[in-house]
Amino acid sequence: MSVDLAIVIAVVGIALAFDYTNGFHDAANAIATSVSTRALTPRIALLLAAVMNFVGALLGQEVAHTVSDTIGGVAARHGLVIVMSALLGAIIWNLITWYFGLPSSSSHALIGGLVGAALVGGATVNWQTILDKVVIPMVASPVFGFIAAFIVMLSIMWIFRKRNPHKVFRGFRMMQTLSAAALALGHGLQDAQKTMGVIVLALGAYHTIEDPSYVTSDALPLWVVIAAASAISLGTYSGGWRIMRTLGRRIIHLDPARGYSAEAVGASVLYTTAFAFQAPISTTHVITSSIMGAGATKRFSAVRWGMARSIVTAWVLTFPMAGLAAAACYGVLHLVIPS
Repeated sequence: MSVDLAIVIAVVGIALAFDYTNGFHDAANAIATSVSTRALTPRIALLLAAVMNFVGALLGQEVAHTVSDTIGGVAARHGLVIVMSALLGAIIWNLITWYFGLPSSSSHALIGGLVGAALVGGATVNWQTILDKVVIPMVASPVFGFIAAFIVMLSIMWIFRKRNPHKVFRGFRMMQTLSAAALALGHGLQDAQKTMGVIVLALGAYHTIEDPSYVTSDALPLWVVIAAASAISLGTYSGGWRIMRTLGRRIIHLDPARGYSAEAVGASVLYTTAFAFQAPISTTHVITSSIMGAGATKRFSAVRWGMARSIVTAWVLTFPMAGLAAAACYGVLHLVIPS
């Protein structure tokens, strides 16, 4: 086995490890509200989320292409080192935020890692793609999620204002099975594709070793799609209990109607951004802001804004901190693996 082949195999392995950590880090996104409202038991919810993550990962490739387009000039062994550094930086930040129970964005950790490694490694950063497909959606999607969930929940409160609350909640508790499944499908659609995009970057860099004029095909290899879908599903099933507690209880105690509102809005945003805009948005940002929006219909003081501020701080720090971690990893790997 050549050194370059060994490196690309290692990079693919690390990419799938990142996908796995993405799964257990973001498992709470799809199931925290359903578990906290007792619509689903934790194990049933995890199994549902894992299956729907896998299915969602098979439904599109647009987001994967956007991720692979965020940086350019990734070629030969040096390109493999850049991609490996980006992945390691993202994993490091994922583990830090998981340890502290903060629902930060795995998506933005990955993009931040790619940018950080590219800057120190001399690769090209496609800033227009970053702005149009990452930064603007990063700001707009949680704002829209908050407002939309607030409006949807107000509409539900008005429609069912004369009904028995216990019967209404029983109905929405059953509906949460569908909304949780829809959200998990959107999570797979978005997050598994990001790993696919990074693997495509690594494969492109490897192929340029023998053919410098190599151009990556638009169609992703089937094994890449299946591997990424499987990794995120296994990660999801392994859980993410620390972050689940944060989303399900420490922001606000949700009832089934508010849980359904948050999940339904979150799923809608994920589908729209994936299919219409090919934007790799954060499922964490969307569902967290949707929970806040739905919860704020009780009264704004019902939301634990102090916890919300801690989460927003993690959001803001994710991009630069993952980038710094990736840059540090590049500094080490560049010495260990000669170009």
